[in-house]
Formats: sequence, C-alpha cells, structure tokens
Amino acid sequence: MSAMVEVTNLKKTYGDVEAVRGVSFSVVKGEIFGILGPNGAGKTTTLEMIEALRDIDGGHVSINGIDVAKHPNDIKQIIGVQRQSSAFFDRVKLTEQLVMFGSFYGVKVDPMKLLEEVQLTDKANSYVERLSGGQRQRFSIATALVHTPKVLFLDEPTTGLDPQARRNLWELVQDIKKKGITVVLTTHYMDEAEVLCDRIAIMDN
Repeated sequence: MSAMVEVTNLKKTYGDVEAVRGVSFSVVKGEIFGILGPNGAGKTTTLEMIEALRDIDGGHVSINGIDVAKHPNDIKQIIGVQRQSSAFFDRVKLTEQLVMFGSFYGVKVDPMKLLEEVQLTDKANSYVERLSGGQRQRFSIATALVHTPKVLFLDEPTTGLDPQARRNLWELVQDIKKKGITVVLTTHYMDEAEVLCDRIAIMDN
C-alpha cells in the first residue's frame, strides 16, 4: 500500500519546551488514521505542522510525495482542514459561504451537493450562527471538501457534541473514506478511535 502522508522525526519547540519530540508515522492512501492521546500531548501542533500552518523545527513531512516545508502552497491545494474551532462570516447563507470557499481554490462548487453530503440541505438558506454544534461541525467539514482534497484533516471533530451528533459525524467520516479520501483525525475518545480508525498512533509525553 502506498503512503499518502509520511512523517519522520517531527519536532517542535517553544523555548525550552519540546511540544513535539521526534514523532514518526505514515498514513496509507485511503485509510482513516487516528492520532490518539490526552489534551496537551501535541496532537494539534503535529497536525498544524503537517498542514503547513505551523513551521517545522525538525524532521520531515511529505504528503502525496510533496515536501511540506518546501512547497506549503502546493500542500494547501491538496488537503482539507477542519480545525477545533472554525470561523465563518455572519449573516452569509451556507450556500454562499461554500461558493466563496470554492473560489479560494479556483473551483466552481455545487453547494447543494456538498450540503447533501453533510446532511444540511434543509439549512441551505440559513446562517452558520444559527446552526447547532453538530451542524456547525458538519458544515466545517463541507467547507474543507469544496476542492475534493486528497487528504482531510480533522482535529478532535466531535469534542463537545451530544451522542447523536457524534454518531452522525462518524457516519459522515466513514462516507468520506468511501470516496477514496484519506482521513487523518485526532481524538482523545477511545470509542471514536475504535469505530472510525483503521490504524492509530498514540501520542503521550
């Protein structure tokens, strides 16, 4: 199986603090790979370096054969990112926001098709500020899928959601995998990792 993401001896320091200490793993194309660990373990920092959102202090990362440190703009064209907290425009309809996100990548999107994929067609003319927590997370994933990325990164996507919303989001992630998109997610929920992930890496200390 070919590796979609290769991480080798990844490091991040803040002064004397080693936030990420020599992390290595690979993610196979088409799998759901989980990074499991407690709060403060360095999961989000690791993801942000892989996503070219934070400088890499040591080690090497490649996605689809592209060096992340050398070609960050190329990386951002082939990945989708759903962060722990995402900011959207107020008083802008969901359909309009999706069209706008598509324009960032130079692609024309079908907003209703994307909303159907995340089960939000009934909210098409609504605003993000009127969505529930689970609906907002699903919409955040929709914005990350506008350009059909090769890899989707999800940072603790179900934190703070009620049980039904968590189950709905799990089903969405499984559907995304069926489309051939590689998924990398962080979580500290054992049941979530067991349900969703083909393989996991455990981060602690």
